Amino acid sequence: MRYAIISAGQGSRLAAEGFSKPKPLVPLAGMPMIERLAGIFMRCGAERIAVIVNSQHRETVDLLENMAARMPIDLVVKDTPSPMHSLMELVPYLKGGKFCVTTVDTVFDERRFAAMTDSFLTSDYDGMMGVTALVDDEKPLYVGTDSDMMITGFHDEKGDCRFVSAGIYALTPVALDILAGCVESGNLRMRHFQRRLLAAGLKLKAFDMGRVIDVDHVSDVQKAEYEISCSKS
Repeated sequence: MRYAIISAGQGSRLAAEGFSKPKPLVPLAGMPMIERLAGIFMRCGAERIAVIVNSQHRETVDLLENMAARMPIDLVVKDTPSPMHSLMELVPYLKGGKFCVTTVDTVFDERRFAAMTDSFLTSDYDGMMGVTALVDDEKPLYVGTDSDMMITGFHDEKGDCRFVSAGIYALTPVALDILAGCVESGNLRMRHFQRRLLAAGLKLKAFDMGRVIDVDHVSDVQKAEYEISCSKS
């Protein structure tokens, strides 16, 4: 399976709080966040890892170019207006089979992630979305599920939803055409894309990832480090 990392944002909130380096270089478990994430993908059997970063973060580009000497990385350096545009830039590297996409700042239990990707590879679902009961996002996307964890809807309000999106998307190639349609129509938020997947009749399964941390603030780094240490115990 191929993997992708969306990492083209500016990391403005971290910068405003005094973190001087680009967000992908936030140290977690003794290494830059983006390197740790790529390592997880490699241990999950990644064929290739497509990564997009913005042109302002030269340090990140240098790190990824060095990583490419020992990992199968396809690097795109481009400034984009939204995560959905970033994902569109990675489409040429994701065609031909199942793939998994995450944002660079999503910190999760590696064992649960491996279980999710293994389950998706052997399933006939059109997509498998990582979800969490931990609301650690300023504008969470609530995920409706039935008794079999099939996804019934993506909502801005909690309602009776037990989970929120964890920012982890395992999909089949049919999703790429739907993605292109979203961009062409001007729907630029990832939640619109997920809703269009359901509207197209795709079978989407939710996978409980346990506690997932989004590293948006300096205070999140300590929380992420704690979750990583817990997942190793």
